[in-house]
Parts: sequence; structure tokens; C-alpha cells
Amino acid sequence: MAESSQKILVTGAAGFIGSRVCALLAQAGHEVVGFDSFNDAYDPRLKEWRWAQLEKERGIELARLDLLDIAGLTALFEKHAGARPGRAAFDAVMNLAARAGVRPSVQNPGIYVEANVTGSLNLLELCRKFGTKKFVLASSSSLYGAGHPTPYREDLNTDRPLSPYAATKKAAELMAYTYHYLHGLDVSALRYFTVFGPAGRPDMAPLRFVQRIREGRPITVFGDGSQSRDFTYVDDIARGSIAALRPVGCEIFNLGSDQPVKLSALIGAIERLTGRQAVQDQRPGHPADVPATWADISKARRVLGWSPQIGFEEGMRQLVEWYEANRAWATDIDTD
Repeated sequence: MAESSQKILVTGAAGFIGSRVCALLAQAGHEVVGFDSFNDAYDPRLKEWRWAQLEKERGIELARLDLLDIAGLTALFEKHAGARPGRAAFDAVMNLAARAGVRPSVQNPGIYVEANVTGSLNLLELCRKFGTKKFVLASSSSLYGAGHPTPYREDLNTDRPLSPYAATKKAAELMAYTYHYLHGLDVSALRYFTVFGPAGRPDMAPLRFVQRIREGRPITVFGDGSQSRDFTYVDDIARGSIAALRPVGCEIFNLGSDQPVKLSALIGAIERLTGRQAVQDQRPGHPADVPATWADISKARRVLGWSPQIGFEEGMRQLVEWYEANRAWATDIDTD
């Protein structure tokens, strides 16, 4: 785990993973500064709900700020550097903000370059200027593409990304390595595998399917349902991200469950938990989608002392319970 009493900047604080990282850091006694741009990537009500939960936590300073607002970012670093004479503005920066999603990146790649590449570069430069020594980067299992043996190991070749989203995540990893090499920045790049849980992203299958099956709406299934994903519970991902705050030099870590689940099994689990039958709209597979993801997490176990604790069935039960508790507004979340 991280050392006690660190001041940590978390970007994407209203995001699915970022909000849980902020909460767990604060509960562990760290001083947390979090910001989010509240962009229009998906229904803002989910970010507003997560933000409201964070506002109940002690020890978190929150701001609305964009990674591309270099003047605003500089002012934030200057403010916290001024409050700590002779010390870095932040002990660590966790860049969990991103423009996510494989299919949308094919339609609008430019905004992915801005958020995931330029935004990361802005933070890396500010770490250099203001003395921050640790950088945690949210990367993605999408880098592995197709054609690799499973489970995916961190040393596999990732030079042929299948989507602009994956390409921007690869670029951010490379830029972070450059700052490690040139400026001694300690870097942990985390390749997250399919994250799920309460208040998840509505563009991803777990929440989208829970809402639609529960409400009797059709679900769109690309392919025959045999594709599999390494579904990983959000709190496990958050714990792994915090464990990655330790000094490692410059390393890449897979954070996943090591237990891939077929899409058809996901649908079946939701049907059992909601007591509803799915109405499926079958469509051809998307060329940017990979047939399977599966994480080899032996490196994270060995170096970070981390392993997932919440299994797929328990995680889906918690997601469905969250949906039922928030159904009054969650039924209207845009999941198209």
C-alpha cells in the first residue's frame, strides 16, 4: 500500500474508477485532490451521483477542471506547491481521466487524442515542473488487440492497436516512459481489463444490460455471444491502482480477474438476478472488437501484492442491487 499521509492528485475523479480510488485513498488517511471535466462521453447523471458520494468523504478536495486547460492545471499545481514549501505540489499523480470506448473512437478519433495523449502530456510536464516523482497511468487491455495467446502478458507486442482508443493509450504509455527515462519519473501504467460494478459506465455491457433486461427493453448483442471478457470488479481495480503507487521504476501491470466470462454468461447472470428474460437484438460483430480478453495478473500479484477479491457473480449481484436502489433515476440513464 501507499505510504501514509501522502497528497495525491486524482484526475477523472467523477469517473467510474477514479471515484472509487478517491474514496479509498481518503478512507486510508491520504489527502486527496480530485478533478473531473464532466465531459459528454456518457449520461452525466452517473458522474453527478458519484461526485455526490465523494462530497460526503472527509479529506477530498474536488474541482471541475479539464486536462486540456493548461492554465487551470498550472494554477492547481501552483496552489498546492505554495502550500508545501520545499516539497512537491503532489506526492503522486494518478491520471485516471480518459476518453474511453473502442467503437466511438472509430467515429471521432480526434477527441481521443486530445484527452488521452495531450491530456497525459500536460500532466507529465507539470509533474516535471513541480517535482512530483510518481505517476500512475490508467491504460487499457485494448492494447493487446487480437491474435495473441491468452492470458495476455505485459510483455506481448502491442504495436498493432485495432482502434484509435487503443492507439492513444499506447501513445500515453510511451510518453510516460519517455518522462521516466529523461526525468526520473516513477511510472506505473495499469492495463485495466473490463471493469464492472455499481454506478458503472452506461456504454459498457454490464450496466447497460442490467437496465435493459430489468426494464424489458431489448439488448443489442454484437456477434453470437461467445466473445469473452475478463470482467473485473471496480473496487478490486481501485485497490490495485492504489497499490501501484509504490516505487517500481517504470512498469506496466495488468489488472484483471484472470477469470474471463462469455457474453452469453453475463446475460444469463443478469436474467437470474433480475428475474427477467432478455430480449436480444442480434447483430454482426464489430471489427474493432476483440473476441476475448484474459489477463495474466501474476506480475501484479508478485510486485504489487495485489489480487482480486470480488468474483463475477458477487460483483453482478452488487451491481443489480445498486440498480434497484437507484432505479427511480437509473431507469432513465441513456444506455444507447
